[in-house]
Amino acid sequence: MIDPKLLRDEPDRVRAAQAKRGLSADVVDRAVAADAARRAAIGRFEALRAEQKQLGKQVAKAQGEEKQQLLARTKELAAGVKAAEAEQAEAEQQWQAELLAIPNLAADEAPAGGEDDYTVIEHVGEPAQFDFEPRDHVELGRILGAIDLERGAKVSGSRFYFLTGVGAELELALVNLAMAQARETGFTQVIAPSMVRPRAMEGTGFLGQAADDVYRIEGQEMYLVGTSEVPMAAYHSDEILDAESLPLRYAAFSPCFRKEAGSHGKDTRGIFRVHWFDKVEMFVYTTLEESFAEHQRLLGLEKRFLDKLELSYRVIDTAAGDLGLSAQRKFDCEAWIPTQGRYRELTSTSNCTEFQSRRLDIRGRFPDGTKPLATLNGTLCAIPRAIVAILETHQQADGSVRVPEALRPYLGGREVLEPVTRP
Repeated sequence: MIDPKLLRDEPDRVRAAQAKRGLSADVVDRAVAADAARRAAIGRFEALRAEQKQLGKQVAKAQGEEKQQLLARTKELAAGVKAAEAEQAEAEQQWQAELLAIPNLAADEAPAGGEDDYTVIEHVGEPAQFDFEPRDHVELGRILGAIDLERGAKVSGSRFYFLTGVGAELELALVNLAMAQARETGFTQVIAPSMVRPRAMEGTGFLGQAADDVYRIEGQEMYLVGTSEVPMAAYHSDEILDAESLPLRYAAFSPCFRKEAGSHGKDTRGIFRVHWFDKVEMFVYTTLEESFAEHQRLLGLEKRFLDKLELSYRVIDTAAGDLGLSAQRKFDCEAWIPTQGRYRELTSTSNCTEFQSRRLDIRGRFPDGTKPLATLNGTLCAIPRAIVAILETHQQADGSVRVPEALRPYLGGREVLEPVTRP
């Protein structure tokens, strides 16, 4: 959540941030009013408690009728204190609810507007050109014996799939390549749980605007995560970390689950947009001051990985209205998908500043006291989308696919994936 002091001292700045996202400022007004009501309730409770304590001292010294009058007042005051305490608790709860509904303030540098108002920062590489009609990843997956969509739908429903043969080998190769890069660049490798309690999901902002895309386990207070950002953000919840240990950098592998609510009719062919996929996610804890440089570092690592896959891509600065609840700024790397004739998101990295750590009570211990830390996340490799880009970019006329050089050691030295059926 945002800093309550910021809401109290600079509400117009928060209203302007809402406008930049294309959102109403009503939630800010409600939060300001709830804060005023909360502080008034605290004042009433504390005044009554002070009177109650003072009365207790007078009762101890009083005698006779005076004591009986004071005792009667004490009884009356006790009921008032109890009511004031309940009022204070209710006001606190209402204020917290309103505060949690306010997104992180978008960076000044982030473009204003919605999904289509991004800014292109750079293009890397030239889109693949072919002297034959390129096949899409669905057809290539069939020819290579790599992707089985029909049986995925039979077993689990639409937007599910099996990776078979070289498809399964490709996934493992990509995971190993991603984890090797993470290890070499100072990240601790993690295998993260894919089921979390509500606090972890809410603490990362995924029960807000993204709630419709989250799978809840019926009959249990558990959720399936859509990204290992969720368990990794909660990993150090309710902890105070020593400043000397920062930054803490993790690279987590986990399955991810998404309802893909609102995507009806989009990307229904193939494995680009699915309900389940595996992913390697980078996650960092650092100071607010260092978070901006760390954000650029995560972007650089994502670009390095896409370079290893020999893909053409562009980097965009996501518009404020397309940011998640927790993000202050987000960069996407979008790879060129030949048969779609456009760039599609493969990775993203977000600076969530102190937003998640305030919700999850994650602080650092510094010479001048404790304060919330900044959290950042970045996709190193979302497996299905990486496979889509590799197959389509490196395909050859006979249906075979050239293996990027960096992946070859993880595929037994293979330079080409050969068809197992006729094109």
